[in-house]
Amino acid sequence: MREILFFAFRNNKLRIGLSIVLLFLLLGLFGPYISKYKDPLDYVGMGSQPPSKEHWLGTTTFGQDVFTQLVYGLRSSFFVGLVGGGLATLIGIIIGFFAGYEGGIIDELLMMLTNILLVVPTLALLIIVASYLPYRGILIQSIIIGFTAWPWTARAVRAQTLSLRTREFVNLARITGRSHLKIILFEIMPNMLSYIFMVFILQFGGAILAAVGLDFIGLGPTRGISLGLMMQNAVLWNAIQLGMWWWAIPPGLVITLVVGALYFMNTGLDEVFNPKLREM
Repeated sequence: MREILFFAFRNNKLRIGLSIVLLFLLLGLFGPYISKYKDPLDYVGMGSQPPSKEHWLGTTTFGQDVFTQLVYGLRSSFFVGLVGGGLATLIGIIIGFFAGYEGGIIDELLMMLTNILLVVPTLALLIIVASYLPYRGILIQSIIIGFTAWPWTARAVRAQTLSLRTREFVNLARITGRSHLKIILFEIMPNMLSYIFMVFILQFGGAILAAVGLDFIGLGPTRGISLGLMMQNAVLWNAIQLGMWWWAIPPGLVITLVVGALYFMNTGLDEVFNPKLREM
């Protein structure tokens, strides 16, 4: 562990990515307490006002405070990333572990299900499911994303499990009579924790992007605000054409920075966990 921490603190990619993510995470957590306005959908002033002391990021066409919407939208995005990405990772590792370790008919059935979902366009499936729901909250959106984003994780974890199931320490545990579940939990999974953590980061960023895509085409939450909904409203009401850059640019820029920082973190973690890639 000390060795991992030593190289983690030395890795510039990991430090930069983590710093950006933590910055926006803190802004999402504490920004609503800093903002003068408590409801991001309230009409708090004149419309189309540029940034000022009263409205730090200006106002929308309807007089809503853009900064307030941004910090609440950050909360929504991190929630979707945590729940949607976490659910996709959990489903993927469960299916991947059991398919890779058990083999035989169980492996074939689980991989058949995985391959079916892999060939179905994820965005199209998300659109179909979301369009039939009368009410779409952030939690429902996160669950939908989580249940559609796990197949590639399952295949990746299965491949790693197949390589570990034939190792000597796994054979020794099998000889001692330990159950398959205990072997997976206490022998195989500890050797894949770093890999699982990196998979979760990728799923976290993917869930945020999937939510933005749904929001942008009008299938986001029916109540509340998110970064994707901010972008959709800005485009819908011609913010760029009207010169209201403070409404259109910040949500897109924040999404780019957060997702980019997550992938930057993932690259840095790969260098930390892989001795061949470590920076000395």
